[in-house]
Amino acid sequence: MALSYESSGVRYDELDAFKRACQRAASSTVGALAEHGYREPPDVRGESAYLLEAEDHYLAHVEEGLGTKNLAADAVRAAGGRCFYREIGIDTVATIVNDLVTCGALPVSVAMHAAVGDSGWFGDAQRAQRLVEGFAEGCRQAGAVWGGGETPTLRGIVEASAIVLAGSAVGRIAPKNLRITGDVHDGDAIVFLASSGVQTNGLTLCRKIAERLPQGYETPIGDGRTYGEALLAPSVIYVAFVRECQRRGLKLGYVAHVTGHGWRKLMRLDEPFVYEITSARPEPALFRFLMQSGPIELREAYATFNMGVGFAAYVAPELGEATVAAARSAGYDAWLAGRVRKEGTRKAVVVPALGLAFEGDTLRVR
Repeated sequence: MALSYESSGVRYDELDAFKRACQRAASSTVGALAEHGYREPPDVRGESAYLLEAEDHYLAHVEEGLGTKNLAADAVRAAGGRCFYREIGIDTVATIVNDLVTCGALPVSVAMHAAVGDSGWFGDAQRAQRLVEGFAEGCRQAGAVWGGGETPTLRGIVEASAIVLAGSAVGRIAPKNLRITGDVHDGDAIVFLASSGVQTNGLTLCRKIAERLPQGYETPIGDGRTYGEALLAPSVIYVAFVRECQRRGLKLGYVAHVTGHGWRKLMRLDEPFVYEITSARPEPALFRFLMQSGPIELREAYATFNMGVGFAAYVAPELGEATVAAARSAGYDAWLAGRVRKEGTRKAVVVPALGLAFEGDTLRVR
């Protein structure tokens, strides 16, 4: 029987309903901003980052969590493999700042939240030091200071052998015209930036597959790496892409961090458009392995994983090639992937070559 993300215990319908309830309640607190000299800009609720608007700048704030990727790192290490906690540290920063930068804010400060079930977790000096080194490296890649954090011991909530990694970041947009607002139009180009693998999404399902493999995380996936090595490749941090586009004066109409909900995240913008992907690359080896080993059906794979795409940008058609060039100059693997179409009130992601279409009702984050 084919596997799904829901069968692994992750049900987006329930998670997203709670998020929408939080947004409604949070809106009732906006009045507190006035005494601080800020206001809430329109259409910010439901986006990846929250914005505070002042007369000459915006501040952006994000809180994000790593998920369960560190459990895969624990399993690989327990089996006698290498310690991947430097990579886990980078991942933790990546999942935070990649959300922050979607509004055009460049990160200024990042904080770590590391909750354990037993303070003895930090007694493993190699693992703890690798985590510290990775988090610092992630901050350097993001161009941000590591500003602090919290390390609670939560016996009875967190398992003694585990750590829950998360954090927050503050960023700034100045001048204000650098804000990425959702200025998307019929005919706009879609630019994809490659991922390093699963990055930080879908690991609950990936771990379930590992349990079914006779060799577990040591299973070769066909590209010279084991399953564990491929899963634990550090996430790409996309801050430098947005910074380079700003430096070159390239207007980003909208960008999407492709994480939870897979390619459905390409239609995160509230306004209805059809996002037609005409240049979908073949799935990288890790994703082919996941689909074969699950098994995971094609539609489920693209609805859950990033499938080799970690970030997407929507720009005016005449800026498509220049945006790709900016991404490549900043060190990213990028390509022109498709175009935006206006089809009345239809909202969808379509990939004709794969026979896939995700309609708007499959993504409800507002």
